[in-house]
Amino acid sequence: MPDSAMWMSASHEAVPVLPVVPEDVNGTRRVVLFGPPGSGKTTAAGVLGRRSGLPVLRLAPGPQDTGIPYTGLLELALALQALPAARELTARLDEAADRPGSPDRSSSALRLRRQTAALLREAPPMTLVVDNAQWLDPASAAVLGWALRLTPELPVIAAERTWRPEAGGHWCGEDAYTVRVPALTAGQLTVLLSPYRLSPREAARIHACSGGNPALALALADASRPLPDRDGGSESALPPTARQLVSEWLDEVPAQVQELLTFAALDDRPDLELLGRLAGPAAETLLAQAEAAELIDIGRADGSVRFTASAIGTELATRLPGTTRRLLHARLAEASRDSVRRDRHTALAADTADPRTARHTARAADRARLRGEHLLAAELSLLAAERTPRDDTGLFTERALTAVRDAAHCGDLSRSRAAARLVLEQHSSPAQRVSALLSLLDASGQRLNGADELFAEAVHEAAGRPDLIAQILLRQAVRANVNEGDPQQADALAAQAAALAQAAGDTTTTALALTMQARLQRILGSPGADATLDRALSLPRTTAVTANTTPEHLAARHALFDDRLTDARTLLLPLLVQARRAGDAEGTVDILRSLAEVEIRAGRCAQALDYAARAQALTDRAGLPPGPACYTSALVEGTASRTDLALAHARRGVDTARQDDNKVFLSRNLFALGHLLLVTGRPKEALEALQEVRVLEELQQVHDPSVLRWHPELAETLVALGHLDQAQGLLDDTRRAATGLGRDAVLPSLERTQALLDAASGDYDTAAQRLHDAADRLHALPLERGRTLLALSHTERRGRRRASARTAAQSAADLFTAHQAHPWAQTAAQALSRLEAAPTGGNTHPRLTSAEQRCAELAAAGTSNRDIAATLTVSVKTVEATLTRVYRKLGLHSRVQLAHAFTAARE
Repeated sequence: MPDSAMWMSASHEAVPVLPVVPEDVNGTRRVVLFGPPGSGKTTAAGVLGRRSGLPVLRLAPGPQDTGIPYTGLLELALALQALPAARELTARLDEAADRPGSPDRSSSALRLRRQTAALLREAPPMTLVVDNAQWLDPASAAVLGWALRLTPELPVIAAERTWRPEAGGHWCGEDAYTVRVPALTAGQLTVLLSPYRLSPREAARIHACSGGNPALALALADASRPLPDRDGGSESALPPTARQLVSEWLDEVPAQVQELLTFAALDDRPDLELLGRLAGPAAETLLAQAEAAELIDIGRADGSVRFTASAIGTELATRLPGTTRRLLHARLAEASRDSVRRDRHTALAADTADPRTARHTARAADRARLRGEHLLAAELSLLAAERTPRDDTGLFTERALTAVRDAAHCGDLSRSRAAARLVLEQHSSPAQRVSALLSLLDASGQRLNGADELFAEAVHEAAGRPDLIAQILLRQAVRANVNEGDPQQADALAAQAAALAQAAGDTTTTALALTMQARLQRILGSPGADATLDRALSLPRTTAVTANTTPEHLAARHALFDDRLTDARTLLLPLLVQARRAGDAEGTVDILRSLAEVEIRAGRCAQALDYAARAQALTDRAGLPPGPACYTSALVEGTASRTDLALAHARRGVDTARQDDNKVFLSRNLFALGHLLLVTGRPKEALEALQEVRVLEELQQVHDPSVLRWHPELAETLVALGHLDQAQGLLDDTRRAATGLGRDAVLPSLERTQALLDAASGDYDTAAQRLHDAADRLHALPLERGRTLLALSHTERRGRRRASARTAAQSAADLFTAHQAHPWAQTAAQALSRLEAAPTGGNTHPRLTSAEQRCAELAAAGTSNRDIAATLTVSVKTVEATLTRVYRKLGLHSRVQLAHAFTAARE
C-alpha cells in the first residue's frame, strides 16, 4: 500500500485550528494520541511530527487491513523501498505469505523482527507516524513493538481511537506518553467555522451538537438543513456525513452498549438508576465502555448521564423505526419512578390519538409546570394536544393553545411553532388563531426582526376585531423599539393599540399599551411619561399578563433610573413571585435582572450576584436571547466579583445582540464593555465601545440620560485620553438635558467627571471641592460614593495633599470592602499602597509632577529605562523625555546626581 504512506515536509503546510496538546509532549520520543473519530488525532499527530523538525513517515492502515497479517510491515517496507533492508523485508514478507502454515513459523517471525529492526536503524532520521493505529494488524504491531525497543531514538507517534492500557504497555513503547485529544472549545470551534460566517447562536448550537468534535462540526456546518433542536427531541435526522461519522463513533462499542444508550437518548434526563433498572447488573460495565469511547459523560455527584455530543442522542433516536421507538418508550414508562416522566413515555409510546393518554399527559404538563420544569411542560403540552382526538375541536384547540403558551414561556420556538400549526390547521375561531400567532411572536422573545409574515398573518386573521388588532400593534411597537431602534414609531404604534383596546373595552391590553407608551416617552424625554404610567397603573387587568410587561415593572424600572431603590425593590419582589408561579421564563429573567441592578446600586453585592446568576442560568436553560442577562452579569460581576468574567459576559452580550438585531441591548452591552475597559485601564478600547453607544443612542433618539448612564463614562474616557474639549462639551449637553428633565440622580456622576476634567486642567482645588460635594450626595449609593472618593484621592494626590489623598483612599477601601465589591476594593487598596509607599516630607520634590516624581524615584534607585517603562506602562521614549524634564527642573545632569539628590532628601 505505497499510496497510503507519505513523507511530509517539516514546514510549509498550513496548520488548522488544533485541540490543545500538552506542551510537555514536545521532545517526547513515543506518543500515543487517542480520541473518537473526527476528534483531530490525525491533524494533531501531523503537527507534532512537524514540530520534531524531522521528515515524517506516515503509515495509515485501514479497517480492511486488520485481519491480514503483516500488512502494516509491508506498508513500512514499501515506503522505504529504496533501502536494501526494505527490499529484504519485502522478500521475507512474501515468503511468509506463501507459507502461512509452515512449521518454521517461529524462526520466520524472528527473522522478520531482526530485519524490521535493521530497516529502522538503516532509515534516515525521521519521525514515524502511525495513523488509525487501531487498524494496525496484530502481527505487524508485535513485530514493530519488538523492533522499536531496539531503536529507542526513533520518534514514534501513534494515533488511535480508543486506547486501553495493557500490562505490557503500548506496542510503540512501554513508557509512551498517552494523550487524549480534547474536544475543541467553543472559541476554537468558532475559529474553525469562521469561513462559514455563522451567527454566534449557530456556532453555539453546532458546538453543543458536535460536542467540540471538529469533523462532526464541519459536517454540520456544511449541511444545508437545520440542526436538530435537542437530544432525541427532534424528528430531523442528521445530515448524511454527520450520520456516518456518528455511526463510526457508535461502532466503537458493542451492540449491547448502543441499545442501552438508545434508552438514554429517548429519555429527557437519563441517569444511572434508570438505566440500571433497564439493563440490570450489566449496566455499569456497558456504561463504562460508552464512557471510555467518549460517547457519554457520567455525573459522579448526581448519577446523570449526558451525551458528549447531542448528535449522538439524535442519531440513536432517529435511526429507530417508529414501532421500535414506541416499544422502547413503553419500557421506559415501566422503568421510570417519576410520574411526570412516566406519563411522557406513555404518551410517546401511543401511536394514535387517545383521550385517556391525552388527559394524563395534560395533567403531567400541569405538574411539570408547577415544579418549574418548563421545557418538559412544553413538550408534554404539545404531546397532550397531539394525542387529543381532532373531533373534540374545543378541547384540541385549548390544549394546542396551552402548548403554544408553554413553549413561548420558556422560549422553545420550535415547539411553539409546531403547536401553533395545530391551531391554525383546525377550524378554530379568529381569536384562537390570533392568540396562537401572538404566542408564537412572544416565543420569539426579542428576535422579532424576521417576523413580517407572522405579523401579516395575524393582521389577516384579526380583520374586523379592534381588540385583536390592538394586541398585534403592541407587538409591532416592541419590534420598532427593540429591533428597528425607532422609539418614535414604537410610541405611535403603542398609542394606536391603547386607543383601539380602550374602544373595545379591553382594559388589560389598554394597560399594556399605555405601559409601553410610558416606557417610550421616558426614553424620548417626554414630560408625559409619568402621567401615562399612572393611567396604566389605574386600569384593572382581567387576564394574566407576563410580569415584565406590567405597569408595575415599568414603575420599578423608573424608580431604579431615579435611584429610588427601596421603591424599586418593593415593586419587584411581588412581581418575581408572580412570574415564577406563572412559569414565565422571560418575565422571571427580567425581574431577576432588575433586582440585580437595584441591589448592586444599593451596595448589596452578594444579593446582586445571586440574582444575576439566577437570571443567567435561567436564560441559558430556557434558550432565551442572552443579551439582557449578559448585560446585567457584566455590570454585577465587574463591580462585585471578577472583571475578566464581566468582560466575557459583555462581549458575549455584544455579539448576540448584534446577531439578534437587538439595538437596545447592543447599546447596553457596549456600555458595560466600555465601562469595564475604562476601569481596568484600557481607555482607548473603552472609547471605541462607548462612542458606538453614543451613536446608537442618538439613532434611537434616547434623550433621557438616566436610562443608560453612558455619558459620564464616555466623558471620563475622553479626559483620560486628553480630549478635554470634547469631554466638556458632552458634560455640558448632558447636564442641560438632565436638569431640564429633572433627572437629579444623574448629576453626581457628572460632577465626578467634571472634577476629573478640572484636575486635568490643573485646578485641583475646584476638583476636590466638587468631589467632596458629590460624595456627600451619594450616601444612599455606597459604591458610587466609593468611586467618587477614589477620584478624590487621585485628585488630592496630584495636588500634593497626600494626607487627604490617603484619607479618601482609605474611606473608599473601607466602603468597597464592607459592601464586598472586590474589584473596586482591590483598586482602592492599590491606590492606598502607592500613597503609603510614596516619599514624604523632604523626599517629595514640589517642582515635579506625580508622573515625573515616580519616574525619578525609579531612576534614582538604579532602574533601567526599559524597566521603568514596563513598570509605568509607558514607552521607553516617554521615560527618556520625562527624565530630561526632571534633570532640567532639578538642575541635574546625570543619574548619579539624581540618586544623590534623592538620598539627601530622604536623610
